[in-house]
Amino acid sequence: MRMTLLMLALLSLGACSMRDTVSMDQPTTQVFDLNDPDRDGVIEARERCAGTVKGAAIDNYGCGDIKTINERRELKVLFPNDSSYLAPQYFGQIEELASFMRQFPNTKVTIEGHCSRTGGYDYNMELSQRRANAVTEVLTQQYGIESSRLKAVGFGYNSPVDPSDTPEAHDKNRRVIAEIVGDDTTADMKWNIYTVDQEVK
Repeated sequence: MRMTLLMLALLSLGACSMRDTVSMDQPTTQVFDLNDPDRDGVIEARERCAGTVKGAAIDNYGCGDIKTINERRELKVLFPNDSSYLAPQYFGQIEELASFMRQFPNTKVTIEGHCSRTGGYDYNMELSQRRANAVTEVLTQQYGIESSRLKAVGFGYNSPVDPSDTPEAHDKNRRVIAEIVGDDTTADMKWNIYTVDQEVK
């Protein structure tokens, strides 16, 4: 009798172990989608905001952070001494600004004109105003930006980037800056090893 019970116990253990064994012939089923088509580091199984802007800061569900637009851009436009002539070679930069404004239609831009510390104060205020006007005229006439979205302000030589009285300083101070503000929002880009270099340019 004792031998019979022992045999039954061994058979039942063997049946359990055979039932729990997974056959190598059966393919495993992938339950979750582990792909990342927008390459933001969040798999599809957890993605809630597909198609985020490349390089944007995101949360754990792939949704990008946004920020209001408020930035200053120095246009690499060089004016001859005592002149407000805007050479066509600089139109490409102004076109980039116009494209940005078309992309974000609620933005407004203030164009700041600056001068070097040569000549009289009143004359330089007027000259820097003409330089700012030259840029806004290209934005409206060449690229179709509404004048109501633009403002031109001359600062004379009140805000030099280089206060030294050298020819190099004079060249740097004859500049135009675009200050962009608006109710539009844009993707907040995450920091990377190149961010500092991008901000310095």
